[in-house]
Amino acid sequence: MKKILVTGGAGFIGSHLCEALLKQGNEVICLDNYFTGNKQNILHLMDNPYFEAIRHDVTMPYAIEVDEIYNLACPASPVHYQSDPIKTINTSVMGAINILELAKGLNCKVLQASTSEVYGDPIIHPQPEEYWGNVNPIGIRSCYDEGKRCAETLFFDYHRQKNVRIKVVRIFNTYGPHMHPNDGRVVSNFIMQALQGKDITIYGDGQQTRSFCYCDDLVRGLIAMMETNDSVTGPINLGNPNEFTILQLAQLVIELTGAASKIVHLPAVSDDPTQRQPIIDKAQDVLHWEPTIQLREGLLKTIEYFKGSCFPTN
Repeated sequence: MKKILVTGGAGFIGSHLCEALLKQGNEVICLDNYFTGNKQNILHLMDNPYFEAIRHDVTMPYAIEVDEIYNLACPASPVHYQSDPIKTINTSVMGAINILELAKGLNCKVLQASTSEVYGDPIIHPQPEEYWGNVNPIGIRSCYDEGKRCAETLFFDYHRQKNVRIKVVRIFNTYGPHMHPNDGRVVSNFIMQALQGKDITIYGDGQQTRSFCYCDDLVRGLIAMMETNDSVTGPINLGNPNEFTILQLAQLVIELTGAASKIVHLPAVSDDPTQRQPIIDKAQDVLHWEPTIQLREGLLKTIEYFKGSCFPTN
């Protein structure tokens, strides 16, 4: 049994990771300030004697003895990270420093949940890990994009200068149960609009592309990365390489929900990437990982979750 710290453990991805680690027979400490995390996401874990939830903000140092650390603490949807951009960048940067200092003192492995947003609006498509990105440093998304880029810098400098045992993954669009219904992400937006009988709103012409990875697949990738030897630092892309336009996603959500919703186009938003698709050769070769749940199956699971959690009488 390992004792594992998961920061942001009450969030969308963090809660699934906590559950998976417990199922492996580990002791799990969930650290969350509940800025975007939700206690409902971990309520079903509270009776497990090997699970503990602690309210704490990673921008402040925290002391605990653990064997591994997964650093997932940061708001990840534009609605949430743009609501307090200074807090967002502080969470990425100061949070990384505090977690790295903890890992250094414990000599334990620490995994940074980075993001495909480090690639910005990519000039190279699809995106390999070697691509340095095309990011606006002063735009409305910069607090998240540049915060995550700086966190990667800190992780690799702590590795080179202080021999911290790091793992860095770049997470592409992920969806599934425990998503916040009002987080502004495209999958949750479309599903909630369809279930409410509202029009589906697309910003721009809908030809911008994304690659959607189901949460269970992603969690398998995170754990596989942590379990590699210390020579594997990353960064490694984790995502589903199958690419869809936003318009295709909207049409599929309407089909699977049986909604009568119409698609309405609104003005494009600032700095919205036009393309997003991972090259996952490294994940396949090094982690022996690739996603197994494709978009239609994953959307059906996600729709059922939103029906049960947001419309329980239906």
